[in-house]
Amino acid sequence: MPSEKGNKGYLISIVMVAVLGGLLFGYDTAVISGAEKGLQAFFIGAEDFVYTDFLHGLTSSSALIGCIIGSALSGWLASSLGRKRTLVVAGVLFFVSALGSMCPEFMLFEKGVPTFSLLLAFNVYRVIGGIGVGLASAICPMYIGEVAPSGIRGMLVSWNQFAIIFGQLVVYFVNYLILGEHTNPVIESIGQGVNQVMPGSDPWSISTGWRYMFGSEAVPAGLFAVLICFVPETPRYLVSIGQSDKALLVLSRINGLDTARQILSEIKATITVKTERLFTYGYLCIFVGVMLSVFQQIVGINAVLYYAPRIFEDMGMKDAMVNTVIMGVVNIIFTLFAVFTVEKLGRKPLLICGSLGMAVGAFGVALTFGHEGQILITMISIMIYSASFMFSWGPICWVLIAEIFPNTIRGAAVAIAVAFQWIFNFIVSSSFVPMFNMHLTEGDDFGHWFTYGLYGFICLLAALFVWRIVPETKGKTLEDMNRLWKKA
Repeated sequence: MPSEKGNKGYLISIVMVAVLGGLLFGYDTAVISGAEKGLQAFFIGAEDFVYTDFLHGLTSSSALIGCIIGSALSGWLASSLGRKRTLVVAGVLFFVSALGSMCPEFMLFEKGVPTFSLLLAFNVYRVIGGIGVGLASAICPMYIGEVAPSGIRGMLVSWNQFAIIFGQLVVYFVNYLILGEHTNPVIESIGQGVNQVMPGSDPWSISTGWRYMFGSEAVPAGLFAVLICFVPETPRYLVSIGQSDKALLVLSRINGLDTARQILSEIKATITVKTERLFTYGYLCIFVGVMLSVFQQIVGINAVLYYAPRIFEDMGMKDAMVNTVIMGVVNIIFTLFAVFTVEKLGRKPLLICGSLGMAVGAFGVALTFGHEGQILITMISIMIYSASFMFSWGPICWVLIAEIFPNTIRGAAVAIAVAFQWIFNFIVSSSFVPMFNMHLTEGDDFGHWFTYGLYGFICLLAALFVWRIVPETKGKTLEDMNRLWKKA
C-alpha cells in the first residue's frame, strides 16, 4: 500500500547504499597511486620483455579504458536492465577486478613470476574494474537524482561526490597502513624510458604490497553488490516501462501519498514515449552536458589525484604518502562545503568561484614548483587548486549531469556525457607525466610551469563557459528540464 507520509529515513538509506558506488569509484581510481611503484618494480623484473615507462603509463591508466567502455554502455544498460540492476552488475565487476588484480596469476600463471602474459592478464582485470567504475559514475548520480525530491536533489547527488573523495581518502589511508614500516622501491631511469630497481629496495613492496592494496577493494565491493539488491528501482524508470503502481509505492514512501500522486502525474506527462531522439531538445542540451564533463577533466585535477605521491616526492617532501592523506582530508572538508551549500548558493556560482580558485592555485604551482625555499607556497597552491575543485567541479558537475537532461533522453545523454568525461580523463592522466617532464634545455623547469599554466588557463575558460552558457537548475524538478530546453 502507498504510504500516507514520506519517510526521510527510507530516502537516506537508499541514497547511502547508492553512494557506495561512488565510494568504489573513488577507491578504484585512486588505489593505483599507492600501488604503482611496487607494481612497476615487479614488472621491471620480467625476463621476456622490457617494462618501459610507456607500458607503465598504459598499465597505470588501463582502468580508464574500462571506464570509457562502461560509461558508453551505461545508457543502454540503464534503459534495458534498469538503474538498480545495472548497479548490481557494477558491484560484481568491482569485486572480480579487486581479486583478479591482487592475484592475476590465478589458475593461469606461476605465482610471482612477471611475464608479458601476466601483464596482459593484470590489465584485463583493471579494465573490468574500470567498466564497473564507468557504470557507477553514470548510474549512481542518475539513480539518486531520480529518487530525490527536487528541493534536496542537488545536496543528495553531491553526497555521491563526497563518497568518491571519501573513497580516495580511504584508499590513501589503506595504502599507507598496508605499506606500514615497509618502503616503496627506489626506481632509477637508465635512459630511453627504461628503468631499474635500485639495490636495497624493499622486496616485500615489490612482491606483495601492491597485491594487498588492490585486493583491499574486495571488501567494499562485496558489500555494495549485496546491499544494492535491497534498494528499489527508480520511479521514473518504473513509469517508463509501464509499472506506475510500483512507482507510486516508491514515491509515496519518500514523499507521502499526496505529493507522490502529483509527482507521478508530472512524470507521466513527460514520459509520453519511452524514448525520444537524442537531439529532440536541440544540440545545445547535449553540448552543455558534454562540455561540463570535458571541463571537469581538462582542468587537470586527476593528474594531481592519481600522481599525488610522485608530485610530493618531486617537491622534496620526505613522506609523500602522509601528505597525500592530508590532501585527501582537505578534499573531504571542501566537498562537504558543496554538499551543504549547493541548494542555497546554486550550481553556477559554485562552479564559477571554483574555476577561479583553481586558476589561482594552478598559476601558483606553475610559478613556484621546483624552487627551493618556495615548497610551502607550492604546497598551499596545490591545496587551493584541489580544494577549489572539490567544492565546485567535483560535485556540481555530477549534479548537473544527473538533472540537466529531459526524462526521455536521460539514459543516452548521461552515457554520452560521462563517456566524454572518461575519454578526457584518460587523455589528461596519460599526458601529465610527459608534459610535466618536458625540457627546452637540460635541467630547466619548462614542463612544470607549462603544465600548470595550461591548467590555469583552462580553468579561466571553464568559468567563462559556465557564466555564459550553463543554465541554473536550482529548485527545478526533473520534469522542468523538458520545458527549459524547449525554450532554449
